[in-house]
Amino acid sequence: MTSPLLDRLHRAGLDDVVAVEPVSGGLAAQAALATRGDGSTVFVKALDDLPGVFATEAEGLTALHDLGGVTTPAVLLAAADVLVLSPLSPRPASESFWERFAHMLARLHTSTVHPRFGWHRDNWLGRRRQHNAWNVDGFAFFAEHRLLRWLAEPRVEAALSTADRVAVERLCDRLPSLLPARPACLTHGDLWAQNVLATADGAPALIDPAVSYMWAEVDLAHVWTTAPPPEAARCFGVYAELTGLDAGWAERMPIIQLRQHLAVLAQYDDLWGTADLVRATLVPFRSR
Repeated sequence: MTSPLLDRLHRAGLDDVVAVEPVSGGLAAQAALATRGDGSTVFVKALDDLPGVFATEAEGLTALHDLGGVTTPAVLLAAADVLVLSPLSPRPASESFWERFAHMLARLHTSTVHPRFGWHRDNWLGRRRQHNAWNVDGFAFFAEHRLLRWLAEPRVEAALSTADRVAVERLCDRLPSLLPARPACLTHGDLWAQNVLATADGAPALIDPAVSYMWAEVDLAHVWTTAPPPEAARCFGVYAELTGLDAGWAERMPIIQLRQHLAVLAQYDDLWGTADLVRATLVPFRSR
């Protein structure tokens, strides 16, 4: 008996796939390794209810590779309900790997400076739409499309109080005094440690982007605050040296990472204590 995913791949044109094996790790999509008739394998993602999600993911992978010099999996097929990529390997547990990652990330951010914030169309962050309407003002863009955008989501409304939401709005009003003015550059957009893998020869490679032209620190904040392994510690100093980052950058990370906490809360309820992380960041912005 063939599996539904195998049937789906055959309908999409990969009729030489002979077997699929589910893999874990992803939160939004069904994932598997598929074996082709010649013995080679490909990585497969499947979703039924998010039109355009794989087209924008494929576009993001291509943009990171072509514009920013990032190693990404090759896109073999991007259909409405299935995405097929070349396979990658688990990342090695070594400091040298993460130093190479720092060089790759610095190159991405410094070589893709852009005059506007946004992207030419909306794309997806997990299972929620990422709004990307162009804006020349990074503070306004971040406030509207990366913070306030999430407050109307039902799960966020349920998890946060009126006082919490008012504090988010107050934080947004103060962004120009809280964060330095930075140019837009091409960002991965969902750069937690699980989206950092490796090529067969051990070079860093990135998956699952939600690209836009945004502050570079959006990427830095995500990998910094999502439990990177101990061997990644030096990569942040290397990145700071390569990009001329000021000494106070780590103090800004909770404010910038607030956009990811709100996005997670919107999709997965409060499964990991996310609401408490949001509230902790909002403490200075509550009325006294």
